[in-house]
Amino acid sequence: MTMSNDIELGLVELTPYGYIDRDHHHRTDIFWRDHQAWLAEKGYIPRVHSQPDRTPLWTDKREACQNYWDGAISKRSDLIDAIRLSDGETVMMKTFSRDENPHEKEITTFLASEPAKSHPRNHSNVLYEVLDTPGKDMSLLVMPALDRFHEPGFDNIGEVLECLRQIFEGLQFLHNCGIAHRALTDRNIMMDSRKLRSRSYDDIPLVKNPFSRTPQAPRYYIIDFGLSRRYPFDNSHRLNICPEVKDDPFAMDVCCLGNVIQRRILETYTGCEFLQPLVDAMCDPDVQRRLTIKEVVEQYDQILHSRWWWQLRARV
Repeated sequence: MTMSNDIELGLVELTPYGYIDRDHHHRTDIFWRDHQAWLAEKGYIPRVHSQPDRTPLWTDKREACQNYWDGAISKRSDLIDAIRLSDGETVMMKTFSRDENPHEKEITTFLASEPAKSHPRNHSNVLYEVLDTPGKDMSLLVMPALDRFHEPGFDNIGEVLECLRQIFEGLQFLHNCGIAHRALTDRNIMMDSRKLRSRSYDDIPLVKNPFSRTPQAPRYYIIDFGLSRRYPFDNSHRLNICPEVKDDPFAMDVCCLGNVIQRRILETYTGCEFLQPLVDAMCDPDVQRRLTIKEVVEQYDQILHSRWWWQLRARV
């Protein structure tokens, strides 16, 4: 049945916050609603508005439903946050098809297993467990709930440089493992800010306290390996990229990361202009001249060591 037919039959209504069915379920919640009992058996309760037997907290209130944890709408049906019953921690769940995308589970599991898991330069997302849904080829990755790396904003130069240092380090680790991310956008760079802010998931709006990254820098992560590939090394420890791969995926990662820095840092803040030559070299249209991630890290280390402490505290 099409969306237009659903509307005509009164099964869904269009609100300013998306399509909602008559049981107050967003269209992105259908999978989670149908698997709510199974997830509870596994020890997880997904975002409460996906539960079939509970009236959402926001339905009788005049405030926007987005202000409530059970009303916030995900733009992706494959993602939802949930409460882990064993300790009350908020986690993030992501679904994927094992048949359509066999690489995601393989790469994510590899990065979350020893010895890669304990490597200090590994900035891939922590993986709590993998759940295989009953009767389908779908799997769920259970991970910590993270925040986008640039929200809220940076306060000073030092916070920006520490963020980029970790992301460069993380991408270099992936490339050293033969893994090309192939989708390194700003949505796939996150931070763990649990020690720096408080949240509330009861019947009051979500609380996000302002915080500073300076006293205790958050850890930054590269996430979502749905499009990633792992390429083998030959006997001389050089990567074997298949001949049918027209564009160098590792060079593409560097360019994509450069574009993220251009948009989220250089075009957003003043005071970071000294990073422009590095970003330009990362985005050079000539792949042969474009920096490798190893060269990016080397040049970035020189930038870091050239800054005085008082320059790091300069506001952006």
